[in-house]
Amino acid sequence: MDFRLLRYFIAVAEELHLARAAERLGIEQSPVSRAMRDLESQLGVQLFDRSTRLTRLTWAGQVFLGECRRVMATVEQAVKSAKAAAQGYQGHLRIAICDGLAQPRIATLLARSREEEPEMEIRVFELPFAQQLKTLHDDLLDIGFALSNAVHDGLVAEPVWTDPLSVIVPARHPLLAHVQVPLAEALKFPLVLCHPESGSGCRHQIQALLQDAGTPLKLVDEVTSLGVMLTLVGAGYGIGFAIASQVQTLQRPDISIRPLAGSPPVLSTYLLRRRGEPSEPMKRFIERAKGGRDRACR
Repeated sequence: MDFRLLRYFIAVAEELHLARAAERLGIEQSPVSRAMRDLESQLGVQLFDRSTRLTRLTWAGQVFLGECRRVMATVEQAVKSAKAAAQGYQGHLRIAICDGLAQPRIATLLARSREEEPEMEIRVFELPFAQQLKTLHDDLLDIGFALSNAVHDGLVAEPVWTDPLSVIVPARHPLLAHVQVPLAEALKFPLVLCHPESGSGCRHQIQALLQDAGTPLKLVDEVTSLGVMLTLVGAGYGIGFAIASQVQTLQRPDISIRPLAGSPPVLSTYLLRRRGEPSEPMKRFIERAKGGRDRACR
């Protein structure tokens, strides 16, 4: 099959408008329209529903779009690997991190890996938890970092380190009277939490920790990322919970961070990978990640 047809199909399927797809591809509309007819003829299936004024993908078209994206990602990966090999790299790792992680810790891990294995190319992507699972399953990613271990068959989640949970409050807030905030006091205020299906997956851990306190949660909003949560907290919608080291790197004047009183609950960060024997480069990277955990515990 002509690779060009796949590229054209993805543009049309994502735009659902021939003129916009042609503009995106930088060509005239008629070749795009002809290419879609040729593609459907080659496949022997209808990819688009043209029975209404709006162009829609058929179920076959939706399935084909997913596969085409995977093919394109694989080809892009092959090109990058070839270029990396030409530059002297002798292997690669594809690593993803989620929004909301303690990124200074991950930065240290990446720096150490680059120092110890300069011949290894490490590519880093930012992907939400759900997308990490899919990309790992499709073998387009080697390692993921997330705050959830809710992986499906074929994947494993290994805890690599923990971080204490902190309270995030607006810059002027009654809780700032506490140097260390009792959890029971914090739960008297409205909460802004990340949505269960978005971001780093931290909602599952945080909700379990908060529910253990035995106080009904006053949830006012669910957001898609740490950045949106901090924005709403800074605007006074409510308070939030997060890893202090991650929030501190953002240096926002509209919020303040307070540790929880007593023995604060902790969030676990998990390393995600496909089940089975990891490659030698992956083994060494995992050992470094767990070594950082061990040093943090001492």
